[in-house]
Formats: sequence, structure tokens, C-alpha cells
Amino acid sequence: MADWKDNLPPAAAEYLAGRRLDEVECVIPDLPGIARGKAVPASKFARQDSFHLPDSIFYQTITGNWGEAAGDEGFIEKDMILRPDMSTATAAPWTADWTLQVIHDAYDRDGNVVEFSPRNVLKRVVALYHAEGWEPVVAPEMEFYLTARNLDPAQEIKPMIGRSGRPAAARQAYSMTAVDEFGPVIDDIYDFAEAQGFEIDGITQEGGAGQLEINLLHGDPVKLADEVFYFKRLIREAALRHDCYATFMAKPIADEPGSAMHIHHSVLDQATGKNIFSNDDGTETEPFMHFIAGLQNHMPEALAVIAPYVNSYRRYVKDHAAPINLEWGRDNRTTGIRVPLSSPAARRVENRLAGMDCNPYLGIAASLACGYLGLKAAKNPMPEFKGDAYDGDGDIPRTMGEALRVFGEAQALHEILGPDFARVYAIVKEAEYDEFLQVISPWEREHLLLNV
Repeated sequence: MADWKDNLPPAAAEYLAGRRLDEVECVIPDLPGIARGKAVPASKFARQDSFHLPDSIFYQTITGNWGEAAGDEGFIEKDMILRPDMSTATAAPWTADWTLQVIHDAYDRDGNVVEFSPRNVLKRVVALYHAEGWEPVVAPEMEFYLTARNLDPAQEIKPMIGRSGRPAAARQAYSMTAVDEFGPVIDDIYDFAEAQGFEIDGITQEGGAGQLEINLLHGDPVKLADEVFYFKRLIREAALRHDCYATFMAKPIADEPGSAMHIHHSVLDQATGKNIFSNDDGTETEPFMHFIAGLQNHMPEALAVIAPYVNSYRRYVKDHAAPINLEWGRDNRTTGIRVPLSSPAARRVENRLAGMDCNPYLGIAASLACGYLGLKAAKNPMPEFKGDAYDGDGDIPRTMGEALRVFGEAQALHEILGPDFARVYAIVKEAEYDEFLQVISPWEREHLLLNV
């Protein structure tokens, strides 16, 4: 790897042009999607083709405690071999020195992929599509809030103070004036994204106070998941420069809409490059309907993956821009599965159920897995829903406990995502849920302390 810098992606090479690289951050996403790894001097990175981390990083809950997810050998924290994917090399432009980030893939001592590493989970699902001669294409949308600093977890989260000196206002969806309030933060987001080689398709104000959405261009699922993973850190760093927080919690502020990661799906024929959702005459194909049916039939099983925390289920509230149903409709944002307006070549299906708090690799993998099962089963979906789907009672699990129970019984989904991943994920999430159930909330103290 002596000349490894000669083969960097163009954006990384441009970032370093005429400069001496100081440090390389060797990172791997864990189950929540947090970057784990090591920072090493550039000279050391040039001499190594891998490094080690214990497999226990995938057994941790979001609080840092451990799920009993070790295998037959017990909790020995055996080393994984982490190898860099140099196509992911990108700048860390917020650092004080010249630093690159590189995402690594996880292998065991025998050279086999670590099945419960999130990036490997997504690669496994994409490989199943490739085996059928299909090329999956996704386009994620990222919603998030810019909030005032919150140093006390007991205090409610408040919107950030905008450029005008007033708190960000709610119910200002698509307002350019509202976007201008966050101008300095957005400018840094654009600058960081450009330095990292990421193209933003657009930034809009959403319905919540201080809530923004960033759209990414469609492309390869693994590449797009890498970008979302990088973007989360990028956005947080840009916010901190302006004395505010960026949060990707599904529901950070009561009575405000939650934050979703809507995922647009299409599938191409690898031989022809044509969208398998459209016939030559522009009409919808049977596989298009089968994909929708797969989402309808399997999304409840995958909900524990795309809505991974107790807070995730607070987003599923009627009339708060979060569908609570599995209906599908054309150009209908009240349905959980939406078919946007598009040309036949760009025909796609939008999954509106995934939360922004999910790990992007696992969220995209779970959504693709549901569509894959639909394509293989070749069943038709329920009839298209017309009207306001919020009027229904909802047909998805409404609590984390229920979602985990449904996920635990989803054998077909487990085979697609990987049985060992399903085992580890369920154990870690059950441990996390048990931790939550030990917490006494302010609501309980207010209403139960003296009344029951």
C-alpha cells in the first residue's frame, strides 16, 4: 500500500492536493450506525492492510451496555480483521489537521465476512438481487432537526435560535425564509459535502420547528448507505460549529413531526439496464406490483430494524406526516408505500415507514429484503388506496416490544438478512428494551405518584 494515495477517489485526492496527510480514521459502523474504529498516523496506515477490533462492538446497546450475543465460544471478545474499502476514502474537513476517513469491512479469523456487521448485511442483500440478474437502486431522504444545545437530558429539547435571533418556527414546510434562518449551518453542510465528494440533490424545510430534509441522488445501495453514514457525522459537525445540535432522533420534540428516512426503490435488469418496474410501452409491470406486495407483507417483520428504538414508535402518530399503515397509493403521502410521480424509466416505490434513527445500512437492507421477498413470491398487493390513509387504525406494531416479537418470528426475513445477524440484533435490542423498561418517566411521576 506504499502508493495508496495515488488511487484515492477524486474528491479525496483533490482535498489533499499539495498538502501532507496527517491522519487516517479507520471506521466501521456498529449496529446503531455509530462510527467505531481507530485514528492512525498516515505513515502507519500506509504500512498496514488491516487492523483489529473486538467483535463485541456489535453486542453493545445504544447506552453502552452489552447484550448476551456472543457465540459458542462465549464472551471472549475475539478480534475481527478489518480491511479498508478505499473507494470510501473521504475527507474529514472539520478536523484541525489533514485527515481522511476510510470505511472498513469486517472479517473473522478464517477470512469469512462477519455476518452481523451492518455493511456486510446490506452487501448480502444486494448480492441476492445480483444473483437474479437485478440491480437495486435506492435514493434516501434524510430528515433531521437543528436544536438548541441540550445539556440536561431531563429538559425538553427546544428548536435552535435562527439567524433572526428567534427560535425556529414550526409549520413552515418548504419555506425558503425558514431555510434562510439556518443559512450558516447549511453553508457548512454544503462545504463539507463538497470536500467529501457528496452531491446533494436538495435541501428543504420540513414541517417541524428547525426540521430540514436533505435528498441524495439515486444510486448503488451500499454507496448511498455509506453517504448517509458519513452525512450524519458531517451534519452534526456543521451544527456544532454554530452552537447547536443536529439530531436524527425519530421524535425529538413533542407535538412536532418526526424525522424519517424515506427510501425510494427501483430495480434494473442487469443485462439491459432497463427498469423492471416498467414495460416498453411505459405501463407498470407485474414485478412492480410484486415489490409493493413484498413491502406490505414483510414490513411489519422488519419494523424493529427500520424503527430500532422506543422513541421510534412515537413518530407513528396520525396526521403528523408519518404513516401508520401498509397501504400503497400513487402520489399519496398518507400511505406507508407511495408511488411518486415519475417517467416510466424512473418508476419507483417509496418506503415511508423507515425512521431517520435507523442504521442506514440496516434500514436499506431491510427494505430491499422485503421487496426481494415480494419479487420471489410473485404475489399481488392489496388494491391501491384512494383518499386519506390516516383514517385507518394502523397495521404496524406500535411498540418496540411488539416489533421485536414479530421480528423474532420472521424466519424468511432472517434468511435474507443473515441468521447470525438476526440472532445478534434481536438479543441486543431485547437488552436495550429491558434497559428502557427500568426507567421511570416524568409522565409516570406526574400522573401516578399521588393518584393511584
